[in-house]
Amino acid sequence: MNKLTMKSVDLTQVNIDKIAELFPNVITEARDEQGKIKRAVDFDLLKQELSNVLIEGDKERYQLTWPGKKEAILTANSSIDKTLRPIKGDSIDWDSTQNMYIEGDNLEVLKLLQESYLNKVKLIYIDPPYNTGNDFIYKDNFNLSEDEYLEESGQVDVEGNRLISNPVTNGRFHSDWLTMMYSRLKVSRNLLKDDGVMFISIDDNEVDNMKRICSEIFGGQNFIGVFIWKSRQIVDSRNKTGLSNDHEYILVFCKNIDKFRLTGKGISESKYSNPDNDPRGPWMSNSILGLANSSQRPNLHYPIFEPKSGRRFDPPEDSGWRYSKETMQQKIDEGRIIFPSKDDGRPREKKYISELESMFTGISSVLTEEVGFTLNGSREVRALFEGKYFDFPKPVSLVKSVLVQGSDQDSIILDFFSGSATTAHAVMQLNAEDRGNRKFILVQLPEKIDESSDAHKAGYKNICEIGKERIRRAAKKIKEETGADIDYGFRVYRVDSSNMKDVYYTPDKLGQMNLDDMASNIKEDRTGEDLLIQVMLECGLELSLPMESKEIEGKTVHYVAGNSLIACFDDEVSESVIKKIAEDQPLRVVFRDSSFRDDSARINVEELFKLLSPSTEIQVL
Repeated sequence: MNKLTMKSVDLTQVNIDKIAELFPNVITEARDEQGKIKRAVDFDLLKQELSNVLIEGDKERYQLTWPGKKEAILTANSSIDKTLRPIKGDSIDWDSTQNMYIEGDNLEVLKLLQESYLNKVKLIYIDPPYNTGNDFIYKDNFNLSEDEYLEESGQVDVEGNRLISNPVTNGRFHSDWLTMMYSRLKVSRNLLKDDGVMFISIDDNEVDNMKRICSEIFGGQNFIGVFIWKSRQIVDSRNKTGLSNDHEYILVFCKNIDKFRLTGKGISESKYSNPDNDPRGPWMSNSILGLANSSQRPNLHYPIFEPKSGRRFDPPEDSGWRYSKETMQQKIDEGRIIFPSKDDGRPREKKYISELESMFTGISSVLTEEVGFTLNGSREVRALFEGKYFDFPKPVSLVKSVLVQGSDQDSIILDFFSGSATTAHAVMQLNAEDRGNRKFILVQLPEKIDESSDAHKAGYKNICEIGKERIRRAAKKIKEETGADIDYGFRVYRVDSSNMKDVYYTPDKLGQMNLDDMASNIKEDRTGEDLLIQVMLECGLELSLPMESKEIEGKTVHYVAGNSLIACFDDEVSESVIKKIAEDQPLRVVFRDSSFRDDSARINVEELFKLLSPSTEIQVL
């Protein structure tokens, strides 16, 4: 039987494994903090492997660096002893929905999702803090004690997650923000599919730095471009410089430039018709003029003649025709060139809808008014809540346009700076319009709400409470307006400490612990469903999979996606119960150590599965 670690994946070790496959000679051994031998990388040798000259020391090179960058990399790669706990009371359609809303520090959530959603997310959209000098950022140090934690940050949210103010007067104005963003972007990239894409809303304060850290994390070759969004409808005259900043940006990076392209702009079929009953079908006329003058491309300057009348048409001196004389004659012979009724007109070409490679053309990097303004986002929230709950929410139409450009109808969409939950609203709205089955995963820190705000007066204590309620109200509105049969629900999860006691992770310290703590390695306030979710995270199962609990001879047995995972966390599970579980032939089965009366019972379980379900992977915690 294998013992579950009940931790998020250690990305440092994953990276070491990848390096070992390429350069086994750079792998060495070192002692960890407990004095145990572990694998490590000889970085001097690795540098030499990646260079065709002798490496003797550090040299100047093009790079972006700041105080805290190494800590950001270390933080991104380290594992955490935390879990997600199901909050069914806040959820809608728990048993059937595939959407999720997760409360907690987004870096911790991204770490916890590493196994379950590795290479599964098609599109990530985030609207992070813009670092304007008035917002808060996350301060990541998971090794501090609670007292040190409070002393360093000066502020925590209701869940104990650290937030620090990042005013312009802060000497590390850019550094703190870069450290926060780098680790989150680095971890989130792992979740993207090979043809996945990330869209990031940002403004002038950090657009340059954001592009540079994304180029480092995704690779500069995977930069798609920048959309310019006119966010303000009316010129703002309050800026002392006299310049009204009316726009923001959306940076676009994909995981693999060879496997992704934007959807583009749809071609209107109404522009095509078939007035002459052409057997090739509907067509529209297109210019056949080129760009080269007669001195540049003399071969493209020649007369063409209408077959029936013999009328002659010459190209302009400054442009010429688009095609060579031979190609043009072939098109004339095939009836693809249409001639004007008047002599002063010009011939044009038929472009058939049946011969288009795609019904989409390129999309402009300048977004039109169709995607809305910040004002529209504010009105949408106000229409749902009858109050000003967010300062600058993105309009649904803007996020929906992002989804159209980067997702498919069955894609998983991730937003780990959820805020006002516009992304969930946009996903449901688009699904209702095109009958899609996109799924959303939203992540938000439960930041406290100002007591003087409309939201607090209405009874909301943190942003998560507003976000969840917005999804409920938006779902109701969309269903009433469209009647679409789509997924309007969502499962709520919340980041919490591990279900396991410290003794589970540090059994070598068992002798120093209270005897009462040794009776069980699971915390007393945790349920079987809590344990099931943490097991699913480690086994790499999506948290939207169907879950069912059954009573078998007085024992609770949990089933995930049929027989993908079967788990029983009760004490002293009888052989008859285990036999019934084995008869379902699960892909993997999980028990507690205390599920077996003794070592003999444990051995019997292994033998029973060898007989009834030999391919089952048996694990314990």
